[in-house]
Amino acid sequence: MNTTNKLYLIALAVVSFAFSSCTSEDPVSENDGELITDVTLTFQEIDANGNAVGASFDFTASDSEGIEIGSTPTVETVTLTKGKRYEMSIDVYNSVASEDITEEIRAEGDEHQFYFLGSAFTSSPFLSYEYNDEGAEIIGLKGIVTVQQSPGFTTADFQLLLRHALDKNYPGAENPNFQDYAKAGGETDLDITFPVVVQ
Repeated sequence: MNTTNKLYLIALAVVSFAFSSCTSEDPVSENDGELITDVTLTFQEIDANGNAVGASFDFTASDSEGIEIGSTPTVETVTLTKGKRYEMSIDVYNSVASEDITEEIRAEGDEHQFYFLGSAFTSSPFLSYEYNDEGAEIIGLKGIVTVQQSPGFTTADFQLLLRHALDKNYPGAENPNFQDYAKAGGETDLDITFPVVVQ
C-alpha cells in the first residue's frame, strides 16, 4: 500500500471517530405525565350548610392500557338531580403499576390542575363548579358541583382535563372552566369525557 493510500485511510478513520464522538448519547426526553388507567368521580350531596345528605355515589372511567393511550375506555354516565349541590372528589389510579396517583397529584399541587369543560359547563351550562381543595393550592381534587334547578336540557358532556406543569398565574388559569387552558402552558395528563344526565 502506498503512502497516499495510508494517509487517506488514516484521515478517514479520524473523521469517522470525530463524527461518532459528536453524536449525542443523551436519552430521549420522556413525557413526565402519569399513566392513568382509572378515574373515579365521587359525589356527595350536601345541604345549604355544607352537611352531607344521604350516601355518596361513584362514576368511573377506565382503560387497562391507559386512558390517554388506550383505544376504548369504559366510561359510566354521570347521573345527577336538578337543583342539588354535591361535593365532588376525584381519585386517579394506575392499575398497571398498582399505584394511587391521587396523592402524587396532591403532593405536586403547584404543578397540577383539573379543568371542567364540555357542554355541561361551557355551552348553555347546567352544571357549575367551584374549587374546594384542602389547603391553599387550587387543584380540583375536591370541589362543589351545583346543578341548575331548571336546566334548558338534561344531557351533556362533562370533559375532565388534568394539566401538568402549567403556569397557574396565567390570567384566567384559576377559572375551573378555562377553555384557553393551553395558553397557560404545560401538558395534558388526562382528558376524558363523561356523559351527564340530570333528572
